[in-house]
Amino acid sequence: MDIESPDKLIELLDRHAYLADEGLATAAFLALRMGRPLFLEGEAGVGKTELAKTLAALLEAPLIRLQCYEGLDAAQALYDWDFARQLLHLKAAEAAGITDVNRLEGEIYDRRFLIARPLLKAVETQPSVLLVDEIDRADDEFEAFLLEVLSDFTISIPELGTVRASTPPVVVVTSNRTREVHDALKRRCLYHWLEHPSFDREVAILLRRLPACTETLATQVARAAERLRRADLVKPPGVAETLDWTEALLTLGARELDPGKAAATLGAALKYREDVATVLGNGLLSHG
Repeated sequence: MDIESPDKLIELLDRHAYLADEGLATAAFLALRMGRPLFLEGEAGVGKTELAKTLAALLEAPLIRLQCYEGLDAAQALYDWDFARQLLHLKAAEAAGITDVNRLEGEIYDRRFLIARPLLKAVETQPSVLLVDEIDRADDEFEAFLLEVLSDFTISIPELGTVRASTPPVVVVTSNRTREVHDALKRRCLYHWLEHPSFDREVAILLRRLPACTETLATQVARAAERLRRADLVKPPGVAETLDWTEALLTLGARELDPGKAAATLGAALKYREDVATVLGNGLLSHG
């Protein structure tokens, strides 16, 4: 798909119910045009992962997600051999009377016994969108390995040879900044920090994503979300939580944010007991 400008990308994202501002759209446009990974940092729930999903939808490409976590290693991100199927093949060959060791070794390391994990899938699939989600949760060693893969999108499989992407995937790397990511990885990417949306943009997002939402309810929820983000909370609500909160209110038939329903549905917006106690104890839901 030929996307000729950031404004065009904003329009295309909007068609898929993702409202991007000019800064984010420009960063994403440049990443697409320059073939560089897009590194998105920001609080949880501000739309980093959702952008990758929306890019995959508008590019009509599969989204391949690598969810990072502590202890993730190269094998879990690249490929595994299907040992159970290999063993069954050996048993079947033995039953058939095949004893040629070289032949058997060649057969069990055939491509059909290889399980492609996200990075190998992304290299083999053209086009594709590779989402490396929450890289800040992975270890330093994995970060260094990822940098090597992103440099040339080439993966070496000793038993089969080298797999190289003829068309590199679109890559989105996200971080919630629970720790600092190394400069080497950031330098490989185009960087953008996602803020919580402005009040007007958040109202627009609620109305766009939840057609049943009234303008009054969207306005009041966005105002409440602003107050919660200014409060001293462990985890202030992001856009994802604001959407969940509004959907919960709509499920209860609310057309405006009254304190009773707001308190009853607060678990959709806040995920820590201490935060709920702070909000209710300080009367943060009673303001208009």
